[in-house]
Amino acid sequence: MNPRDPVDSVSVSLVALPESTPTALFGFYEVFSAVGCIWPELTGEPSEARSMTPRIVAASREPFQCAVGVPITPQAAFGEVSHTDVVVVTDLALAMDRDPRGRWPGAAAWVRDRHAAGSTVCSVCTGSVLLADAGLLDGCEATSHWSAAGLFDVYYPQVRLHPERILSPAGSDHRLVTCGGMGSWEDLALYLVARYCGEAEAVRMAKVFVLGDRSEGQLPFAAMVRPRRHEDAAIGTCQLWLADHYDEPHPVARMLALSGLTERTFTRRFRAATGYAPVEYVQTLRIEEARQLLERSAETTDAIARKVGYEDTAFFRRLFKRRTGVTPSRYRQRYLRIAHP
Repeated sequence: MNPRDPVDSVSVSLVALPESTPTALFGFYEVFSAVGCIWPELTGEPSEARSMTPRIVAASREPFQCAVGVPITPQAAFGEVSHTDVVVVTDLALAMDRDPRGRWPGAAAWVRDRHAAGSTVCSVCTGSVLLADAGLLDGCEATSHWSAAGLFDVYYPQVRLHPERILSPAGSDHRLVTCGGMGSWEDLALYLVARYCGEAEAVRMAKVFVLGDRSEGQLPFAAMVRPRRHEDAAIGTCQLWLADHYDEPHPVARMLALSGLTERTFTRRFRAATGYAPVEYVQTLRIEEARQLLERSAETTDAIARKVGYEDTAFFRRLFKRRTGVTPSRYRQRYLRIAHP
C-alpha cells in the first residue's frame, strides 16, 4: 500500500523501460515537481493549486541505461506501487518492422491493473504501443507517432488509430489519454496539470517553462517577477497602496503625495527600491492584471482595459502589445488553448 505523499498531492508514475528515451521522462518529472510551488517563488503570488508528486517506476529499482545511453535510477518497482492517480508511459525506441507483442509482460500487467484500479493511464508517442499491448486501447480511439501507423495496422488492428491527432482522450471518463510525437509530451503535461490542478496552474506552468507556441518569442510567457526586497519604508507604503488602487486615475501623483517626498527624490528612490520608474511600475501591475483577466474571464478587451485603469482602450491595446508581444485577443487565444487543449 502506497499512501499519497504528500496528502492531497496528485501522484504520477512515470514508467521507465529499457526502450525509453529520456527527454519526455525527465521533462514530465521537472514540470510536475514544480506544480503548486514554483510560481510563488518566481512572482510572489500565492498559489492554491494541488501539488503533483512524480516518481519513476520500473521493473526494479536497479539503475539501467535507457535507449540513448542516459542512466535512469527508478524510484520504485512496479510491485511497490499499488496506488497512483496517473500513469504515463513515455516514448519508446522501437523498430517498426518488429513484432512488439508480449515484449513487456510485467509492465503491461501493472499498467492494466492500475487502470482497473482507477488510475488515468497516458502515453506519449510510441508509448501507446505498450498500452495497446496491455489491451487497454482495444476499440478505442488513440494516437501515436505517425511512423507507428503501420505497426498498429499489422499488430493492433483493433485500435482505432488517428495519427493526425496530438492529444486523444478516450472513453467517457477520459482515463485513457494518448498523444502524438515525442514533442507532444508538453501538451500532455499541461493537459494533466489543468485536469488535476486547475486551468490557472496549467497557464502558470506554460509561462514558467515556456511551453506552447514560441513563434512570438518569450514576451507572451513573461510575468511580473517577485518584487525586490528593500528597506525604504516610504516606497514600501506606496507599493502597498498601489496594489489595491492601481486602477485609479493618476496613481503616480497619488503615490508622490503619499510619500511626502519631492518628485525628483521620489522618482530616484522608487527606482532604487523597485528597479522600475514609477509609471513603468504602474503599467506593469496593470498589464499583469489584464493578462489574468484575459486568461480567466470572458470580459471584452475594452471592459478589461477600463477595469485596470485605462479609459483610452486604443492606448491600452498598444501598451499591451508592446509589453507582451501580442494583442490582447491573441493573448487570450494562446492561453485558452493551453487551459482547454
